[in-house]
Amino acid sequence: MIRSIDAYRDIVSAPVIRQLRRLGERLGGIRVVHVNSTAEGGGVAEILAWMVPLMRDLGIDAQWRVIQGTPEFFSVTKAIHNGLQGYPVSITGKDWEIYQEVNQSNAVQLRAELEEADIVVIHDPQPAPLLGLCRNRKGKWIWRAHIDISRPSRPVWKTLRSHVEKYDASIFSMNPFAQLLPHPQFVIAPSIDPLSEKNMELDQDELDAVRERFGLNTRKPLLVQISRFDRFKDPVGVIKAYHLIRTVIPVQLVLAGGEATDDPEGKAVIGEVREAAGNDPDIHVLLLPPDAHRTINALQRLADIIIQKSTREGFGLTVTEGLWKGKPVIGGDSGGIRLQVIGYYTGFLVNTPEGTARRIRFLLHHRERMSQMGVTAREFVRENFLLTRHLREYLTLMLLLRSGVGEHRIFI
Repeated sequence: MIRSIDAYRDIVSAPVIRQLRRLGERLGGIRVVHVNSTAEGGGVAEILAWMVPLMRDLGIDAQWRVIQGTPEFFSVTKAIHNGLQGYPVSITGKDWEIYQEVNQSNAVQLRAELEEADIVVIHDPQPAPLLGLCRNRKGKWIWRAHIDISRPSRPVWKTLRSHVEKYDASIFSMNPFAQLLPHPQFVIAPSIDPLSEKNMELDQDELDAVRERFGLNTRKPLLVQISRFDRFKDPVGVIKAYHLIRTVIPVQLVLAGGEATDDPEGKAVIGEVREAAGNDPDIHVLLLPPDAHRTINALQRLADIIIQKSTREGFGLTVTEGLWKGKPVIGGDSGGIRLQVIGYYTGFLVNTPEGTARRIRFLLHHRERMSQMGVTAREFVRENFLLTRHLREYLTLMLLLRSGVGEHRIFI
């Protein structure tokens, strides 16, 4: 859905909207091109789906391009992704050749547009080599890392760094993710769109229909984790926590998510989750289509507690979504979840299934406290993690790059 930035006035106030309009005017119709590796599935695609239209509404000539790849390419980039998040991987010379060849093929299609752009934003490792393949570029290039690379596999980072160090700037979601690079680095946290189908208000009839559709029991507290089926999201660990809490409190669990086109491991992880769930009628493993935004919204609103037990996480937009819906979140003590989950205020950070079960038990035994945490959580997101703040920081960065920033590391 394409909408105007003015639609957010009642959520974030008129002065915020006026500031964004002024920033758009100062940028004066510059051409911005975002490039990533998937049009659907995962937080990057969701962010670009709202960011590009709103940039246009502010007078910027913004475009979004998605690179095309082979199954072999996405297997390699998944290994790169895992390695950057600290997982032991083996990437051969042949693998890196596949990575480079696919980017060369995409450069043929995109080169003219990218070389003419005033600002190019390359998202994550998959299209990182494109800068080196556009030798006649006239604009500034930014590499935007959405994942936790605070403790990367050194061989993987060494090779990727040879591409990234050529950029004019880079963006990370948190300070600890930043790496030693010869250009300015910026910290910009992701955000959610409060008017999107995934976050807008829903009426009770729609909530009841979703509850009935999936056979959810109105008499049992509902635990919900929404995420891609990825080992770093630890869905099997969530099932272990469910089994622990089930011995003292009857609960039900929903693990729901979809598959990203650039993640070839998804099917294997779904198989592991279904095996761990067994035939338990109170565990609902839901593989949802990419456009199931209202269903996800409803599941989060029906939940008593949102869980996001990630062992590695760049930011965790599903945490933000849960907080915005007034739910306490039990999240893995990792990455950007630490920015959002504040103990006893918006939720709890955990490291183990046992810790997860303990915090679930506390919340279910303290309903009034749980309700107050939900109120706090929603306001915390309003102040920190809505798209208007995110957009303002992107536009400010573009102004800095256009005016010429120094060579020192900079964080905003």
